[in-house]
Amino acid sequence: MLDTIVALATPPMKSAIAVIRVSGEESFEIVSKVFSKNLCNLTKRDVHYGHIIDEENVVDEVMLINYVKPHSFTGENSVEIMCHGSLLIANEIIELLVSKGARLATRGEFSSRAYMNGRIDLIQAEAINDVINATSKEAKKLSLMSLEGKTTKLLDPLKTTLADLMSNIEVNIDYPEYMDIEVVSKERIITDGENLHNIILKLISEGEEGAKIKEGISVALVGKPNVGKSSLLNALLKEEKAIVTDIAGTTRDIVEGDITLKGVTFHLFDTAGIHESDDVVESIGINKAKKTIEEADIVILLLDSERGLDKDDELLIEETKKKNPIVVYNKMDVNYKDNAINISAKEHKIDELVNELMKRVNISEESFSRPSLNNARQIGLLKKADLAILKAIEDAKFDLPVDLIAVSLFEAYNAILSIMGDSVNTDISKEIFSRFCVGK
Repeated sequence: MLDTIVALATPPMKSAIAVIRVSGEESFEIVSKVFSKNLCNLTKRDVHYGHIIDEENVVDEVMLINYVKPHSFTGENSVEIMCHGSLLIANEIIELLVSKGARLATRGEFSSRAYMNGRIDLIQAEAINDVINATSKEAKKLSLMSLEGKTTKLLDPLKTTLADLMSNIEVNIDYPEYMDIEVVSKERIITDGENLHNIILKLISEGEEGAKIKEGISVALVGKPNVGKSSLLNALLKEEKAIVTDIAGTTRDIVEGDITLKGVTFHLFDTAGIHESDDVVESIGINKAKKTIEEADIVILLLDSERGLDKDDELLIEETKKKNPIVVYNKMDVNYKDNAINISAKEHKIDELVNELMKRVNISEESFSRPSLNNARQIGLLKKADLAILKAIEDAKFDLPVDLIAVSLFEAYNAILSIMGDSVNTDISKEIFSRFCVGK
Protein backbone atom coordinates (compact mmCIF):
# COMPACT_ATOMS: atom_id res chain seq x y z
CA MET A 1 0.00 0.00 0.00
CA LEU A 2 1.33 3.42 -0.98
CA ASP A 3 1.96 6.07 1.66
CA THR A 4 -0.68 8.71 2.26
CA ILE A 5 0.80 11.98 1.03
CA VAL A 6 0.12 15.62 1.85
CA ALA A 7 1.17 18.92 0.30
CA LEU A 8 0.13 22.53 -0.15
CA ALA A 9 -1.76 22.75 -3.46
CA THR A 10 -1.82 26.55 -3.67
CA PRO A 11 1.23 28.85 -3.99
CA PRO A 12 3.30 29.29 -0.79
CA MET A 13 2.28 32.88 -0.15
CA LYS A 14 -0.15 34.85 1.99
CA SER A 15 -3.65 34.78 0.49
CA ALA A 16 -7.32 34.60 1.43
CA ILE A 17 -7.44 30.79 1.28
CA ALA A 18 -4.88 28.00 1.12
CA VAL A 19 -5.66 24.48 -0.09
CA ILE A 20 -3.95 21.43 1.37
CA ARG A 21 -4.29 18.16 -0.54
CA VAL A 22 -4.14 14.71 1.06
CA SER A 23 -4.19 11.48 -0.97
CA GLY A 24 -3.84 7.81 -0.14
CA GLU A 25 -5.64 4.79 1.27
CA GLU A 26 -5.60 6.19 4.81
CA SER A 27 -6.54 9.79 3.92
CA PHE A 28 -9.90 9.74 5.73
CA GLU A 29 -8.48 8.06 8.84
CA ILE A 30 -5.52 10.44 9.12
CA VAL A 31 -7.58 13.59 8.55
CA SER A 32 -10.20 12.36 11.05
CA LYS A 33 -7.50 12.38 13.75
CA VAL A 34 -7.21 16.18 13.45
CA PHE A 35 -10.70 17.18 12.21
CA SER A 36 -13.75 17.84 14.32
CA LYS A 37 -15.77 15.25 12.38
CA ASN A 38 -15.19 11.58 11.58
CA LEU A 39 -14.63 10.93 7.87
CA CYS A 40 -13.85 7.22 8.09
CA ASN A 41 -17.15 5.75 6.86
CA LEU A 42 -17.80 8.10 3.94
CA THR A 43 -19.02 6.50 0.72
CA LYS A 44 -19.41 9.52 -1.55
CA ARG A 45 -17.96 12.95 -2.17
CA ASP A 46 -19.13 15.60 0.25
CA VAL A 47 -18.26 19.01 1.73
CA HIS A 48 -17.70 19.42 5.48
CA TYR A 49 -17.37 22.44 7.75
CA GLY A 50 -15.40 22.14 10.96
CA HIS A 51 -12.11 22.77 12.76
CA ILE A 52 -8.59 21.38 12.61
CA ILE A 53 -7.67 20.52 16.18
CA ASP A 54 -4.30 19.75 17.75
CA GLU A 55 -5.12 17.93 20.97
CA GLU A 56 -7.55 20.45 22.49
CA ASN A 57 -6.31 23.52 20.62
CA VAL A 58 -8.11 24.79 17.53
CA VAL A 59 -5.63 25.36 14.71
CA ASP A 60 -8.10 26.82 12.20
CA GLU A 61 -11.67 26.92 10.97
CA VAL A 62 -11.79 25.03 7.66
CA MET A 63 -13.88 23.54 4.86
CA LEU A 64 -13.09 20.01 3.63
CA ILE A 65 -13.99 18.14 0.46
CA ASN A 66 -13.56 14.38 0.57
CA TYR A 67 -13.22 12.27 -2.60
CA VAL A 68 -13.91 8.53 -2.45
CA LYS A 69 -11.72 6.36 -4.71
CA PRO A 70 -11.63 6.00 -7.64
CA HIS A 71 -13.50 9.28 -8.16
CA SER A 72 -10.62 11.63 -7.38
CA PHE A 73 -7.78 13.19 -9.33
CA THR A 74 -5.33 10.54 -8.11
CA GLY A 75 -7.81 7.65 -8.15
CA GLU A 76 -7.24 7.28 -4.39
CA ASN A 77 -9.19 8.43 -1.34
CA SER A 78 -8.42 12.14 -1.16
CA VAL A 79 -9.19 15.16 0.99
CA GLU A 80 -8.78 18.83 0.17
CA ILE A 81 -8.58 21.13 3.19
CA MET A 82 -9.39 24.81 2.63
CA CYS A 83 -7.94 26.86 5.46
CA HIS A 84 -7.16 30.53 5.93
CA GLY A 85 -4.33 31.59 3.66
CA SER A 86 -1.63 32.08 6.26
CA LEU A 87 1.52 30.07 5.60
CA LEU A 88 1.86 29.68 9.36
CA ILE A 89 -1.56 27.99 9.53
CA ALA A 90 -1.03 25.89 6.40
CA ASN A 91 2.33 24.61 7.59
CA GLU A 92 0.93 23.87 11.05
CA ILE A 93 -1.85 21.74 9.51
CA ILE A 94 0.61 19.90 7.24
CA GLU A 95 2.95 19.20 10.17
CA LEU A 96 -0.01 17.92 12.17
CA LEU A 97 -1.06 15.54 9.38
CA VAL A 98 2.51 14.28 9.00
CA SER A 99 2.62 13.56 12.73
CA LYS A 100 -0.53 11.44 12.32
CA GLY A 101 0.89 9.24 9.57
CA ALA A 102 1.01 11.13 6.29
CA ARG A 103 4.24 12.14 4.57
CA LEU A 104 5.14 15.15 2.48
CA ALA A 105 4.54 14.57 -1.24
CA THR A 106 7.45 14.83 -3.65
CA ARG A 107 7.35 17.07 -6.74
CA GLY A 108 4.63 15.92 -9.13
CA GLU A 109 3.63 12.96 -6.96
CA PHE A 110 -0.11 13.64 -7.11
CA SER A 111 0.01 13.69 -10.93
CA SER A 112 2.25 10.62 -10.89
CA ARG A 113 -0.33 8.71 -8.84
CA ALA A 114 -3.11 9.82 -11.18
CA TYR A 115 -1.06 8.38 -14.05
CA MET A 116 -0.21 5.14 -12.23
CA ASN A 117 -3.85 4.63 -11.26
CA GLY A 118 -5.05 5.09 -14.83
CA ARG A 119 -6.83 8.38 -14.24
CA ILE A 120 -4.71 10.13 -16.86
CA ASP A 121 -2.21 9.04 -19.51
CA LEU A 122 1.30 10.43 -19.90
CA ILE A 123 0.19 12.97 -22.51
CA GLN A 124 -2.35 14.37 -20.03
CA ALA A 125 0.22 14.32 -17.22
CA GLU A 126 2.62 16.40 -19.32
CA ALA A 127 -0.25 18.74 -20.19
CA ILE A 128 -0.81 19.58 -16.51
CA ASN A 129 2.65 21.11 -16.34
CA ASP A 130 2.16 22.78 -19.74
CA VAL A 131 -1.05 24.47 -18.58
CA ILE A 132 0.72 25.81 -15.48
CA ASN A 133 3.65 27.13 -17.53
CA ALA A 134 1.69 28.48 -20.51
CA THR A 135 2.82 31.99 -21.50
CA SER A 136 -0.05 32.78 -23.89
CA LYS A 137 -3.76 32.03 -24.25
CA GLU A 138 -3.00 30.02 -27.38
CA ALA A 139 -0.42 27.84 -25.59
CA LYS A 140 -2.88 27.29 -22.75
CA LYS A 141 -5.58 26.27 -25.23
CA LEU A 142 -3.34 23.60 -26.79
CA SER A 143 -2.38 22.26 -23.36
CA LEU A 144 -6.01 22.10 -22.24
CA MET A 145 -6.86 20.04 -25.32
CA SER A 146 -4.19 17.54 -24.29
CA LEU A 147 -5.45 17.56 -20.71
CA GLU A 148 -8.97 16.80 -21.93
CA GLY A 149 -7.72 13.73 -23.83
CA LYS A 150 -8.21 15.14 -27.34
CA THR A 151 -4.52 14.76 -28.21
CA THR A 152 -4.45 11.13 -27.12
CA LYS A 153 -7.24 10.35 -29.59
CA LEU A 154 -4.93 11.34 -32.45
CA LEU A 155 -3.09 8.06 -31.86
CA ASP A 156 -6.19 5.85 -32.17
CA PRO A 157 -5.85 5.18 -35.94
CA LEU A 158 -2.18 4.23 -35.50
CA LYS A 159 -2.86 1.93 -32.56
CA THR A 160 -5.83 0.24 -34.22
CA THR A 161 -4.14 -0.41 -37.58
CA LEU A 162 -0.92 -1.71 -36.05
CA ALA A 163 -2.79 -3.91 -33.56
CA ASP A 164 -4.95 -5.34 -36.37
CA LEU A 165 -1.90 -6.15 -38.47
CA MET A 166 0.06 -7.75 -35.65
CA SER A 167 -2.81 -9.75 -34.22
CA ASN A 168 -3.69 -11.11 -37.67
CA ILE A 169 -0.07 -12.05 -38.31
CA GLU A 170 0.13 -13.79 -34.93
CA VAL A 171 -3.06 -15.74 -35.57
CA ASN A 172 -1.87 -16.75 -39.04
CA ILE A 173 1.34 -18.12 -37.51
CA ASP A 174 0.02 -19.71 -34.31
CA TYR A 175 -3.50 -20.73 -35.32
CA PRO A 176 -3.37 -21.70 -39.03
CA GLU A 177 -6.37 -24.03 -38.63
CA TYR A 178 -8.76 -21.07 -38.30
CA MET A 179 -9.80 -20.61 -41.91
CA ASP A 180 -12.10 -17.64 -41.18
CA ILE A 181 -9.15 -15.51 -40.07
CA GLU A 182 -7.83 -13.12 -42.69
CA VAL A 183 -4.36 -14.03 -43.95
CA VAL A 184 -2.14 -10.95 -43.87
CA SER A 185 -0.42 -10.43 -47.20
CA LYS A 186 2.71 -8.42 -47.74
CA GLU A 187 0.69 -6.20 -50.08
CA ARG A 188 -1.59 -5.28 -47.17
CA ILE A 189 1.43 -4.54 -44.96
CA ILE A 190 2.78 -2.19 -47.64
CA THR A 191 -0.57 -0.45 -48.16
CA ASP A 192 -1.37 -0.08 -44.46
CA GLY A 193 2.22 0.88 -43.73
CA GLU A 194 2.19 3.69 -46.28
CA ASN A 195 -1.09 5.00 -44.85
CA LEU A 196 0.44 4.94 -41.35
CA HIS A 197 3.55 6.71 -42.65
CA ASN A 198 1.43 9.53 -44.10
CA ILE A 199 -0.59 9.88 -40.87
CA ILE A 200 2.61 10.10 -38.80
CA LEU A 201 4.19 12.68 -41.12
CA LYS A 202 1.07 14.83 -40.70
CA LEU A 203 1.15 14.42 -36.91
CA ILE A 204 4.85 15.39 -36.82
CA SER A 205 4.26 18.47 -38.97
CA GLU A 206 1.30 19.58 -36.85
CA GLY A 207 3.26 18.80 -33.69
CA GLU A 208 6.17 20.98 -34.74
CA GLU A 209 3.77 23.86 -35.40
CA GLY A 210 2.12 23.25 -32.03
CA ALA A 211 5.53 23.28 -30.35
CA LYS A 212 6.19 26.76 -31.72
CA ILE A 213 2.92 27.99 -30.21
CA LYS A 214 3.46 26.24 -26.88
CA GLU A 215 7.18 26.80 -26.36
CA GLY A 216 7.73 29.98 -28.35
CA ILE A 217 10.44 31.01 -30.81
CA SER A 218 13.91 32.11 -29.73
CA VAL A 219 15.16 35.17 -31.61
CA ALA A 220 18.73 36.50 -31.46
CA LEU A 221 19.28 40.19 -32.20
CA VAL A 222 22.73 40.38 -33.76
CA GLY A 223 24.84 43.24 -35.03
CA LYS A 224 28.04 45.14 -34.47
CA PRO A 225 28.32 47.62 -31.57
CA ASN A 226 26.07 50.69 -31.59
CA VAL A 227 23.95 49.53 -34.54
CA GLY A 228 20.71 49.78 -32.53
CA LYS A 229 20.10 46.26 -31.18
CA SER A 230 19.11 47.45 -27.72
CA SER A 231 16.82 50.10 -29.22
CA LEU A 232 15.21 47.36 -31.35
CA LEU A 233 14.70 45.15 -28.29
CA ASN A 234 13.02 48.04 -26.48
CA ALA A 235 10.85 48.77 -29.54
CA LEU A 236 9.71 45.16 -29.79
CA LEU A 237 9.02 44.92 -26.05
CA LYS A 238 7.49 48.40 -25.92
CA GLU A 239 9.46 49.11 -22.77
CA GLU A 240 12.93 50.35 -21.82
CA LYS A 241 14.38 46.94 -21.03
CA ALA A 242 17.91 47.45 -22.37
CA ILE A 243 20.22 50.37 -21.67
CA VAL A 244 20.67 52.54 -24.77
CA THR A 245 23.61 54.96 -25.14
CA ASP A 246 25.75 56.36 -27.94
CA ILE A 247 28.72 54.50 -26.47
CA ALA A 248 29.65 51.44 -28.51
CA GLY A 249 29.72 48.19 -26.54
CA THR A 250 27.17 49.20 -23.89
CA THR A 251 25.61 45.73 -24.03
CA ARG A 252 28.18 43.21 -22.82
CA ASP A 253 25.86 40.39 -21.76
CA ILE A 254 22.65 38.86 -23.08
CA VAL A 255 19.52 40.92 -22.34
CA GLU A 256 16.28 38.93 -22.63
CA GLY A 257 12.60 39.68 -23.05
CA ASP A 258 9.40 38.04 -24.33
CA ILE A 259 6.70 39.34 -26.63
CA THR A 260 3.55 37.69 -28.02
CA LEU A 261 2.62 38.48 -31.62
CA LYS A 262 -0.56 37.02 -33.11
CA GLY A 263 -0.59 34.22 -30.54
CA VAL A 264 3.09 33.28 -30.84
CA THR A 265 5.58 34.03 -28.07
CA PHE A 266 9.01 35.26 -29.16
CA HIS A 267 11.90 34.93 -26.71
CA LEU A 268 14.19 37.84 -27.63
CA PHE A 269 17.93 37.91 -26.89
CA ASP A 270 19.80 41.16 -27.33
CA THR A 271 23.42 40.12 -27.80
CA ALA A 272 26.70 41.96 -27.36
CA GLY A 273 28.00 43.61 -30.51
CA ILE A 274 30.14 41.11 -32.46
CA HIS A 275 33.44 42.49 -33.70
CA GLU A 276 37.15 41.94 -33.22
CA SER A 277 38.10 42.95 -29.67
CA ASP A 278 41.06 42.60 -27.30
CA ASP A 279 38.95 43.54 -24.25
CA VAL A 280 38.63 40.44 -22.02
CA VAL A 281 35.15 41.26 -20.66
CA GLU A 282 33.85 42.29 -24.08
CA SER A 283 35.24 39.08 -25.61
CA ILE A 284 33.23 37.00 -23.11
CA GLY A 285 30.06 38.82 -24.21
CA ILE A 286 30.94 38.25 -27.88
CA ASN A 287 31.41 34.50 -27.27
CA LYS A 288 28.04 34.38 -25.52
CA ALA A 289 26.50 36.16 -28.51
CA LYS A 290 27.93 33.54 -30.88
CA LYS A 291 26.49 30.75 -28.73
CA THR A 292 23.10 32.50 -28.72
CA ILE A 293 23.20 32.61 -32.53
CA GLU A 294 23.82 28.86 -32.65
CA GLU A 295 20.85 28.11 -30.36
CA ALA A 296 18.37 30.62 -31.81
CA ASP A 297 15.45 29.61 -34.02
CA ILE A 298 15.60 32.93 -35.85
CA VAL A 299 18.46 35.42 -36.17
CA ILE A 300 17.86 39.10 -36.90
CA LEU A 301 21.01 40.63 -38.37
CA LEU A 302 20.89 44.39 -37.85
CA LEU A 303 22.93 46.61 -40.18
CA ASP A 304 23.38 50.38 -40.23
CA SER A 305 21.75 51.83 -43.36
CA GLU A 306 23.70 55.06 -42.85
CA ARG A 307 27.05 53.38 -43.44
CA GLY A 308 28.41 50.91 -45.93
CA LEU A 309 29.41 47.37 -44.94
CA ASP A 310 32.76 47.11 -43.15
CA LYS A 311 34.83 44.10 -42.06
CA ASP A 312 32.78 43.64 -38.87
CA ASP A 313 29.60 43.49 -40.94
CA GLU A 314 31.23 40.96 -43.25
CA LEU A 315 32.23 38.92 -40.20
CA LEU A 316 28.63 38.92 -38.99
CA ILE A 317 27.25 37.94 -42.39
CA GLU A 318 29.65 34.98 -42.43
CA GLU A 319 28.87 34.12 -38.78
CA THR A 320 25.11 34.02 -39.35
CA LYS A 321 24.69 32.79 -42.93
CA LYS A 322 23.91 29.17 -41.96
CA LYS A 323 20.99 30.46 -39.85
CA ASN A 324 19.44 32.26 -42.88
CA PRO A 325 19.09 35.50 -40.90
CA ILE A 326 16.50 38.22 -41.37
CA VAL A 327 18.71 41.06 -42.60
CA VAL A 328 17.38 44.40 -41.35
CA TYR A 329 18.63 47.90 -42.04
CA ASN A 330 18.20 50.32 -39.15
CA LYS A 331 17.87 54.12 -39.31
CA MET A 332 15.39 54.23 -42.21
CA ASP A 333 14.72 57.86 -41.29
CA VAL A 334 18.31 58.66 -42.35
CA ASN A 335 18.73 56.36 -45.36
CA TYR A 336 16.12 53.99 -46.88
CA LYS A 337 17.41 50.84 -48.60
CA ASP A 338 15.42 49.60 -51.59
CA ASN A 339 14.45 45.90 -51.74
CA ALA A 340 15.33 45.40 -48.08
CA ILE A 341 13.66 45.38 -44.65
CA ASN A 342 13.96 48.88 -43.25
CA ILE A 343 13.22 49.95 -39.69
CA SER A 344 13.82 52.79 -37.29
CA ALA A 345 14.38 51.19 -33.89
CA LYS A 346 14.68 54.59 -32.25
CA GLU A 347 11.30 55.72 -33.64
CA HIS A 348 9.71 52.27 -33.03
CA LYS A 349 8.95 51.90 -36.76
CA ILE A 350 9.34 48.13 -37.02
CA ASP A 351 6.24 46.87 -38.86
CA GLU A 352 8.21 45.41 -41.79
CA LEU A 353 10.31 43.35 -39.39
CA VAL A 354 7.29 42.12 -37.43
CA ASN A 355 5.62 40.98 -40.67
CA GLU A 356 8.77 39.10 -41.72
CA LEU A 357 9.00 37.45 -38.29
CA MET A 358 5.48 36.06 -38.67
CA LYS A 359 6.31 34.78 -42.17
CA ARG A 360 9.37 32.96 -40.84
CA VAL A 361 7.37 31.27 -38.09
CA ASN A 362 5.06 29.75 -40.74
CA ILE A 363 2.21 28.57 -38.51
CA SER A 364 -1.17 27.83 -40.06
CA GLU A 365 -4.32 29.26 -38.48
CA GLU A 366 -5.57 25.71 -37.83
CA SER A 367 -2.62 25.03 -35.52
CA PHE A 368 -4.09 27.35 -32.89
CA SER A 369 -7.28 25.32 -32.56
CA ARG A 370 -6.33 21.67 -33.11
CA PRO A 371 -4.74 19.21 -30.68
CA SER A 372 -1.18 18.16 -31.44
CA LEU A 373 1.62 15.97 -30.11
CA ASN A 374 3.94 18.89 -29.57
CA ASN A 375 6.78 18.17 -27.18
CA ALA A 376 10.20 16.71 -27.98
CA ARG A 377 9.43 13.33 -26.37
CA GLN A 378 6.18 12.86 -28.28
CA ILE A 379 7.61 13.97 -31.63
CA GLY A 380 10.72 11.83 -31.10
CA LEU A 381 8.62 8.72 -30.48
CA LEU A 382 6.50 9.48 -33.55
CA LYS A 383 9.69 9.60 -35.62
CA LYS A 384 10.84 6.32 -34.06
CA ALA A 385 7.51 4.68 -34.97
CA ASP A 386 7.78 6.04 -38.50
CA LEU A 387 11.27 4.59 -39.01
CA ALA A 388 10.01 1.18 -37.84
CA ILE A 389 7.04 1.34 -40.23
CA LEU A 390 9.28 2.29 -43.14
CA LYS A 391 11.48 -0.69 -42.24
CA ALA A 392 8.42 -3.00 -42.31
CA ILE A 393 7.43 -1.65 -45.73
CA GLU A 394 10.96 -2.16 -47.05
CA ASP A 395 11.10 -5.72 -45.67
CA ALA A 396 7.72 -6.52 -47.24
CA LYS A 397 8.91 -5.23 -50.62
CA PHE A 398 12.02 -7.44 -50.30
CA ASP A 399 9.69 -10.41 -49.64
CA LEU A 400 11.01 -11.21 -46.16
CA PRO A 401 8.95 -13.65 -44.04
CA VAL A 402 5.91 -12.05 -42.40
CA ASP A 403 7.02 -12.98 -38.89
CA LEU A 404 10.24 -10.99 -39.39
CA ILE A 405 8.30 -8.00 -40.73
CA ALA A 406 6.15 -8.17 -37.59
CA VAL A 407 9.20 -7.30 -35.48
CA SER A 408 9.29 -3.80 -37.01
CA LEU A 409 5.52 -3.43 -36.67
CA PHE A 410 5.78 -4.29 -33.00
CA GLU A 411 8.56 -1.71 -32.56
CA ALA A 412 6.26 0.92 -34.09
CA TYR A 413 3.37 -0.17 -31.85
CA ASN A 414 5.66 0.00 -28.83
CA ALA A 415 6.68 3.58 -29.71
CA ILE A 416 3.05 4.69 -30.13
CA LEU A 417 2.02 3.22 -26.77
CA SER A 418 5.07 4.81 -25.14
CA ILE A 419 3.79 8.25 -26.16
CA MET A 420 0.83 7.67 -23.85
CA GLY A 421 3.01 6.00 -21.22
CA ASP A 422 1.25 2.65 -21.67
CA SER A 423 3.16 -0.49 -20.78
CA VAL A 424 3.68 -2.76 -23.75
CA ASN A 425 2.76 -6.42 -23.40
CA THR A 426 5.30 -8.35 -25.44
CA ASP A 427 2.70 -11.13 -25.72
CA ILE A 428 0.28 -9.91 -28.39
CA SER A 429 -2.35 -12.41 -27.22
CA LYS A 430 -4.32 -9.60 -25.56
CA GLU A 431 -4.92 -8.04 -28.96
CA ILE A 432 -5.67 -11.42 -30.52
CA PHE A 433 -8.32 -12.41 -27.99
CA SER A 434 -9.90 -8.97 -28.11
CA ARG A 435 -10.50 -9.40 -31.85
CA PHE A 436 -11.03 -13.11 -32.52
CA CYS A 437 -12.81 -16.00 -30.90
CA VAL A 438 -9.64 -18.08 -31.00
CA GLY A 439 -10.57 -20.09 -27.92
CA LYS A 440 -14.04 -20.97 -29.25
